[in-house]
Amino acid sequence: MELNAEIENYIQTLDANDQKIGTLLSEIICDKLPLAENKIWHRHPVWFLEQNPIVGFSKQKKGIRLMFWSGIDFEAPELNVHGTKFKDASIFYNAVEEININQLQSWLEKSACIQYDYKNLVKRKGNLIRLK
Repeated sequence: MELNAEIENYIQTLDANDQKIGTLLSEIICDKLPLAENKIWHRHPVWFLEQNPIVGFSKQKKGIRLMFWSGIDFEAPELNVHGTKFKDASIFYNAVEEININQLQSWLEKSACIQYDYKNLVKRKGNLIRLK
């Protein structure tokens, strides 16, 4: 799937270093998740499979945060920033050279296979169930 123009615009608002990170992340995510819809969601680039958020990134003080909504179950020690309420796990990047492409591709494969039902979280009153 082609990269959404809103995501391209988001990347263009970043400084030059972060633009490189955002561009590389976007390219790899789009390549490994060709069926995923991508858009700006809660002001950040996010990719969805069947309307369920899978992966996204955002600029934060510590760098570019790459977050997988079901990342805790990937058993990847590098995804060491964990959410407190859900199954998300993240990593921060401050240089494009820090991105291990093989590792990222592996996480993206896992993100398609390990999914929790975030799209129905409100309907289920915060009860998160595993889909795959």
